[in-house]
Amino acid sequence: MTSVDLIEQADDAAIAAFLEGILKARLREEQRPIAICLPGGSTPFPILQRLAETMSDWRGIEVWPGDDRIVPEDHEASNTGKLRTLLEPLGANVVALEEGATLPHFALVWLGMGADGHIASLFPNTDPQVDDAATVRRLTPDPLPPEAPFDRLTLTIPALLDTDQLMFVIRGDDKREVFEGAQAGAHDLPVARLLSAARQPVTCFA
Repeated sequence: MTSVDLIEQADDAAIAAFLEGILKARLREEQRPIAICLPGGSTPFPILQRLAETMSDWRGIEVWPGDDRIVPEDHEASNTGKLRTLLEPLGANVVALEEGATLPHFALVWLGMGADGHIASLFPNTDPQVDDAATVRRLTPDPLPPEAPFDRLTLTIPALLDTDQLMFVIRGDDKREVFEGAQAGAHDLPVARLLSAARQPVTCFA
């Protein structure tokens, strides 16, 4: 397991500035396009909105959702639809998940985490494996979250780890306890499995 750089009490603006610094540096250093993986949920989009306000040129950036609900893109539960609406007008290329997809190597994978230790849509009941041969899986969380009772497409642990850098935003004492338990090897939840196999830098905003 790699070490985790824990940054405490970071607000949306600070996280957006961190992301902007990474993206602009990679665009300067590498042949385009660069690929990044972004999460859904309630926490990321205010941060992404702040980032979109300060970084108006996303040309050369390919954006993949880490997971999505299997709904039309114009459905309010669609991560892909929200990412398209926000980032494609700025020049980003947003890619929808499909089973069997060939994924790029990511410059950055940003992950959220649930209080049950799930990452992307790799919930504990799905028993995600660090040596999964697939890049994308169709899964049914159990229990289904009442706010989003849909089957999911999700990147697998190996796909999420095919990146130069991992990033988490963890808010709430309950989630922080789960994350710290994963770091310490105190449980075997999906986030712990991913961190145990991670070899790249990990930044966690808490």
